[in-house]
Amino acid sequence: MPSAASGSSRPVPPVPGDPGDPNGVPPTLWRTPDFRSLWLGQTASQLGEHASLVVLPLFAVLVLGAGAGQLGVLRAVGQAPILLFSLFVGAWVDRWRARSVMVLTDVGRALALGAAAVAGLFGWLGLPVLCVVAFAVGALSVFFDVAYQVSLVRLVDRDQLVRGNSALEGSRSAAQIGGPALGGALVSLLSAPVAAASSALFFALSVLSIRRIRQVESVPELPERAPRVWRRIHEGLRFVVGDSSLRTVGLASAAFQFAFAALMTVYLLFLPRELHLSGTAVGLALAATGPGALLGAVLAARLPSRFGHGTVLVVAAVLGDGAFLCVPALHGSSVVTVAALVAVSFVFGAGGQLVNVTVMAVRQAVTPDGMQGRAAATITFVGMGLTPLGSLLGGLLAQEWGPRTSLLVTAAGMLLSPAVMALSPLARLGRALP
Repeated sequence: MPSAASGSSRPVPPVPGDPGDPNGVPPTLWRTPDFRSLWLGQTASQLGEHASLVVLPLFAVLVLGAGAGQLGVLRAVGQAPILLFSLFVGAWVDRWRARSVMVLTDVGRALALGAAAVAGLFGWLGLPVLCVVAFAVGALSVFFDVAYQVSLVRLVDRDQLVRGNSALEGSRSAAQIGGPALGGALVSLLSAPVAAASSALFFALSVLSIRRIRQVESVPELPERAPRVWRRIHEGLRFVVGDSSLRTVGLASAAFQFAFAALMTVYLLFLPRELHLSGTAVGLALAATGPGALLGAVLAARLPSRFGHGTVLVVAAVLGDGAFLCVPALHGSSVVTVAALVAVSFVFGAGGQLVNVTVMAVRQAVTPDGMQGRAAATITFVGMGLTPLGSLLGGLLAQEWGPRTSLLVTAAGMLLSPAVMALSPLARLGRALP
């Protein structure tokens, strides 16, 4: 917020060996049924997740009339599991089959959103129920996000990590194209229960695809007396803190995610109330992040090896994060305003995805196999653990200063992240990964 075809359709894998392979992924990956199943399943899962991230807040604002503080609470509740569970999830996933974790979590998210749909049909879908659903989906998303990152390392060779990540992040960008637009349109044109049910269906599709992975994962062997979970968590924390690149990634991610959570809370108020945009227009503006992210995923397969990983990280973060500084200057709901919002989202998506793919490749390259889950979860915990507080801060700022001023302040705060990277050894990483 933490990404191909438009709308609700999913990209289709090319014929193996076709020079048009998406994201520059070598044909060897696309010849592998297990990788294709992972890619398709993750695309469907991310589409369901991105749709739900728009459906729940828009339902609260447009149907329940939630204020800035209430919207901040709803978003904070959905993000709280990152702070509460990330470290434990990392310790557990290192010992489990990632495929099983992904299947079970998507089943859980489908059931949670299906329950929300039923509650909406009977008129029970108030703010308390929305908070319960948001917390459940958020908790299960923590498991899925750690597991799919670990699964790639267990499925492909190390020299294919950058391109494999490019493909997976490209599928996430496909979800960012269809998810917000679909969620906003369904809430606006039909009803919140229908929108929630559509997200549940995508999670079900993900389950069907990921279940087709047949490769037996090489889960690292543990001694007969495996360390207790707290010791394993401590080992993950010590490893990340002790590595300068991973330590910087965590700090930069924390700065970005805190400011971005505050910004998005204000943004979801600013678009419908200050600019008077409909749910469909809001979904369109948010969905424009997807095509940009798709471009960023493609560039991530090429630019780091040409210009250096550090240079790409800093420049992409400055361009992507700085784009939101233009939004407070917009007024009205004209075509020009919507086009400007689309352009901002596109630039933000391209820069953000380029950073995401490059950072993930760096993290996976410097981390031993037996530490992958804990390293991913530790960085998620450090980077996104403050997002609930950021969401609450965004709601408070919008109440006290108004959406326009608050949007400018939170957008400026996002530039702290590239500043942290520019002043660290991460900025000096060259063309080759460690």
